[in-house]
Amino acid sequence: MKKIDSKTTYAVVTGASQGLGKAFAFSLAKRSHNIILISLPNQKLKEVANHIKALYGVKVLYFEADFSSDENMFSLVNFLNKNYAIDILINNAGTGGTKKIEDASFNYLNTIIQVNVKATTLFTHQLLPNLKRHKKSYILNVSSIAAFSPIGYKTVYPASKAFIHSFSIGLSEELRNSNITVSVINPGAMKTNPEITARIEKQGFLGKLTLLEPEKVAEYSINKMFRGTTFILINPLSWLLSKLLPNWIKVPMMTKIVKREA
Repeated sequence: MKKIDSKTTYAVVTGASQGLGKAFAFSLAKRSHNIILISLPNQKLKEVANHIKALYGVKVLYFEADFSSDENMFSLVNFLNKNYAIDILINNAGTGGTKKIEDASFNYLNTIIQVNVKATTLFTHQLLPNLKRHKKSYILNVSSIAAFSPIGYKTVYPASKAFIHSFSIGLSEELRNSNITVSVINPGAMKTNPEITARIEKQGFLGKLTLLEPEKVAEYSINKMFRGTTFILINPLSWLLSKLLPNWIKVPMMTKIVKREA
């Protein structure tokens, strides 16, 4: 078996080809961290890797994998554990959409659950022994502001992100006395790709009002992660409204806004 160079550690970023994941990778590389980029096939991941490498002079590896497949996910995580020392894990990969539940296919619903819930949980679980080998390690999970409100026409997506928020807070407490700190962020809408941008623009003024820039979110989150903050608040106003408004007001209001996307 290949002996791992424990002095050369890497930060793993999933969903790294664009948007927030790409911003995370650049933010870490700027701090001289070596990066392992993971994303779906055919997302121009090689170009992102080469750009980061040329800009910051760090080691950058990239792997294409579809986390909607258990086999793909386990194959990759086993390979990483056997070959690389990992001290940072950013679980950014996720998927969603807007559909009537009766119009959604089995594969559509299963993919949201598989990628957002199952893959994030199991990928973290499988990398924990690797993360525990180092003096200090970090896990940052990406949830969503949608985690704090059920929404019609999305149904499964907010539920999946509520799981990630709960999973992260619980894991943080469990690992409190270990070398690993766990953080979670719950950002709102970001123009991460053309499909999401089109959906946001259909939401009207409120959707545009809560828009965030991936680069600013990444930089802020990384700083807080290294300080050991568990719940990293990205949208204070949106979070406050989601907490203060009762469901009988909040859920119909959010559903009406989101319905424009369907």
